Amino acid sequence: MPEQKPDRNTAQRARVPKRIAAVIINSLKGGVVPRIGLPYITVGREREIEALLHDLALVADGGASFRFLVGRYGAGKSFLLQTIRTHAMGRDFVVADADLSPERRLQGNQGQGLATYKELIRNLSTKTRPEGGALPLVLERWARNLSEGATDPLVPLKAALSPIRELVHGFDFCRVLEAYYAAYLEGDEERQACCAKWLRGEYRTKTEAKTELGINACIGDDDWYEYLKLFAEFLVGAGYQGLIVLVDELVNLYKIPNSITRQYNYEKILTMYNDTLQGKAHHLGIIMGGTPQSIEDRRRGVYSYEALRSRLTQGRFASEGMTDMLAPVIHLNPLTYEELLVLTEKLADIHAGYFGYERRLVTEDLVSFLQVEFGRVGADSHLTPREVIRDFIELLDILYQNPRASVAELLQSGSFVSSGSSVGEAGASGQTSPDVDSRFAEFTI
Repeated sequence: MPEQKPDRNTAQRARVPKRIAAVIINSLKGGVVPRIGLPYITVGREREIEALLHDLALVADGGASFRFLVGRYGAGKSFLLQTIRTHAMGRDFVVADADLSPERRLQGNQGQGLATYKELIRNLSTKTRPEGGALPLVLERWARNLSEGATDPLVPLKAALSPIRELVHGFDFCRVLEAYYAAYLEGDEERQACCAKWLRGEYRTKTEAKTELGINACIGDDDWYEYLKLFAEFLVGAGYQGLIVLVDELVNLYKIPNSITRQYNYEKILTMYNDTLQGKAHHLGIIMGGTPQSIEDRRRGVYSYEALRSRLTQGRFASEGMTDMLAPVIHLNPLTYEELLVLTEKLADIHAGYFGYERRLVTEDLVSFLQVEFGRVGADSHLTPREVIRDFIELLDILYQNPRASVAELLQSGSFVSSGSSVGEAGASGQTSPDVDSRFAEFTI
């Protein structure tokens, strides 16, 4: 039987720069979400993305929003968060993101809350600085915009800081901005660096801040969130649309062994939730990601805090296929087989373009791969997009390094199938059930 040609001509494929293609392939094979190049591999999630883009419009108009993204490990929470991050930066928002950990929480008495704030500011990103570390750029843009064309540069400064000064901790925040602006006009880079250090929360004591900057205050564990609200107001004055805060890995709050400490962290979430929905925060959007257990467990999860559970639980009219995308909690459904087929095709193109070879896998091969993946025991309930993608890139790597290998034989071999043993033992023959075959029948040519 003659060799089949790829479904699409190489010239018709989306051209992915090699630097971005390398990040995509290496990140996905390692089981993590790439921070760049997501538009090349985004598949599905249209309803979720549309709902979150609606939130961006609300934030840009001066409002605030709060959402939870809930899904199993590997279901695509982090991917969706990074996708929204890319959309937000493209719409001229400033984005701050952080993963919670035992050292980074929302509330703590040993610096854990401040550690989260530091991570958020360290990862501050804009359209022109998408990799993070954008605070100096933002401050310079703010000072430059104020000083350009002003006869007296202090006049626009007073007008810019007036709405911020009246907010909680606004007086100290404005004093730091005034010090930065004066240092910018004088060309004093050392003092500018001290102001940025204060805004990053790196002064450990008020005495240290007063010695270096002359300001008897510093950001701490208890008040860091108030400074995020001030940042959102400040960023609008600097010419941005607002601040989007992305917090992932809420499961690390669920894992806190001390129940009182967990409750303090959930109380901080409640404060953020109430602020955004009651109009106490402006130009601020917050999205948090967690597993179903970390959210819905009534013994240790977010729902163990009754004030949050009563606000977040699903209403009586929502059902499968009729979910409310405007609710505060968005549950991520698994990608459909059609969406996974499109995703594998995109990845096959990117891999071929990066390594410079003609794509060998045709639609029938992709369907066969998915049949093998979903034919394993427990795949329906436990297989996630992360595992499917990781296996597929491994398959592409093996085929690239062994150009004479048969795709069909490799898919049927026990050596490849065993790579996904986390969802159950695969049949050594690589055979799939009739039910699985029927799901992909419409794609068979």
